[in-house]
Amino acid sequence: MTSATSRSPRSERETTGTEDLPAHTATPNGQQGSRPKPAPPAGAPVRLTGAQSLVRSLESVGTEVVFGIPGGTILPAYDPLLDSTKVRHVLVRHEQGAGHAATGYAQATGKVGVCMATSGPGATNLVTPLADAHMDSIPIVAVTGQQSRALIGTDAFQEADICGITLPITKHNYLVTDPADIPRVIAEAFHLASTGRPGPVLVDIPKDVLQETTSFVWPPDRQLPGYRPTLRPHGKQVREAAGLIAKSHRPVLYLGGGVLKAGAADGLRELAELTNIPVVTTLMARGAFPDSHPQNLGMPGMHGAVAAVAAMQRSDLILALGARFDDRVTGQLSTFAPEAAIVHADIDPAEISKNRKADVPIVGDCKEIITELLSAVRAEQEGDGAMGFTSWWDQLNSWRETFPLGYDWPADGALSPQHVIERIGQLAGPEALYTAGVGQHQMWAAQFIRYEHPRSWINSGGLGTMGFAVPAAMGAQFGHPGKEVWAIDGDGCFQMTNQELATCAIEGAPIKVAVINNGNLGMVRQWQNLFYAERYSQTDLGTHAHRIPDFALLAESLGCAGLRCETKDEVDDVIQRAREITDRPVVIDFVVGKDAQVWPMVAAGTGNDEIMAARGIRPLFDDDEAEGAQR
Repeated sequence: MTSATSRSPRSERETTGTEDLPAHTATPNGQQGSRPKPAPPAGAPVRLTGAQSLVRSLESVGTEVVFGIPGGTILPAYDPLLDSTKVRHVLVRHEQGAGHAATGYAQATGKVGVCMATSGPGATNLVTPLADAHMDSIPIVAVTGQQSRALIGTDAFQEADICGITLPITKHNYLVTDPADIPRVIAEAFHLASTGRPGPVLVDIPKDVLQETTSFVWPPDRQLPGYRPTLRPHGKQVREAAGLIAKSHRPVLYLGGGVLKAGAADGLRELAELTNIPVVTTLMARGAFPDSHPQNLGMPGMHGAVAAVAAMQRSDLILALGARFDDRVTGQLSTFAPEAAIVHADIDPAEISKNRKADVPIVGDCKEIITELLSAVRAEQEGDGAMGFTSWWDQLNSWRETFPLGYDWPADGALSPQHVIERIGQLAGPEALYTAGVGQHQMWAAQFIRYEHPRSWINSGGLGTMGFAVPAAMGAQFGHPGKEVWAIDGDGCFQMTNQELATCAIEGAPIKVAVINNGNLGMVRQWQNLFYAERYSQTDLGTHAHRIPDFALLAESLGCAGLRCETKDEVDDVIQRAREITDRPVVIDFVVGKDAQVWPMVAAGTGNDEIMAARGIRPLFDDDEAEGAQR
């Protein structure tokens, strides 16, 4: 598929940091001036416009791709961007798509994702993806245009105080009022986004600042005197944690997304195997510890595996690494893990004891913490012998065997959505990347696809953003062009952002989209079924009764291959057909039963002891047996 913007192959575009600057600059009369000379290797100043300085700064921090849409106030930046040989711009169809694509790129690669928008509605359309990235600690930088300095505060056309609007949902944001500050601000934005607890940073630049001439110098001096994230943990706290492990009988390793962001998966596996402690991986940590590993109990929380929920609830020690004890994991906080001592390790000190008081708080980078914990645990083992936790594992295995994840086929013979998602995972395999929207299909994708590698599962955890899957898959595909990328989406989520399939088709991102089409807002319908006496208010989308829209035809109109599957016998064949199409995106309309539900389930506001393995089936935990479990 040909890109809308003709570009030379990447290998031909690799240049050093002293390559020529943008091909032309605009003169006041609109004529094209001569190409400015590049900065010498020593980093002496060179005269550029603010817009050229912005593009050069983005190149210098290693930006590979920018997702965005031009508009009046950001337009000066788009002119030199056209000449960049290092930064590829992807023209999305909606700014929300740009933000989620930046997040997908960041989650898949571990690099900083970048999006760009104009002022006013362009910038405010980034609010949802910024909030999403903030909740899930994703490193992205958003660059927005702003009205000229003299017009700020006058309610000028397409003016909005985007810094004020996004203050609560960004790690930091900037309003640049001097073009000389652009290199420093961009360097700081990328540093802030990617270090410590990652998060989104917004850089708002007025139009006249982009148009002014300034001096560009790289590298700039960052001015962040109060920003010093703690990376190395306190040795005493680590030794106390190792001592608690040695004394425990029913420990659990509780992993959050911070493990992935720290690149700590290898050390984590070593720690788990050294201690023989069971592992639970939150929704944001799927893939941090291989699903195939015998110590992996699965996902805890509202729709977690019974064994994972029960293990935390009956534990006497929880080692939380990069997790935040959010409500979807703990259920009713007052009844959560009543007998457990808590070791809480996180790079953000504000998270420690925020929800559950930590008996041993450890502030630091997860990778550093695990490295030191390994040494401390080995020292404990030398004096006390290896840790077996035999009785604890007997109990855990009993829960695993008695209440495995599973599903029933719809009584009316309709296609099972769980089967569809399970087969996608089995056929595409663990080397593929998977994104999801929000709702039933998200939970089934978390439950029934096996994740063996870090950064193979990308979803909206904290904010729960419908419409996340398609643009996030697009971003992941640009981050890993050679990978197979699947977006597991619902018919409701898909209708929010499917216009980005046009972007994928034109720009060459052959993602696969599995639309789990149950004709309804599925998770809302499930709650109406369970808690609102089956009063289905405003959840029927008409995608079954009227086939509006026809997803296969819609896909074709957006430059994709459109497929449909309605029976079990067709599932494997249609998945394989989709996998064989690599020159354009593929959308599969999986028409599934409307009444399938996500189980297990802990109802909102109840404690984890109230977990239901299925409707009407509430596991009864044997307290005496759990309390008597010995190492």
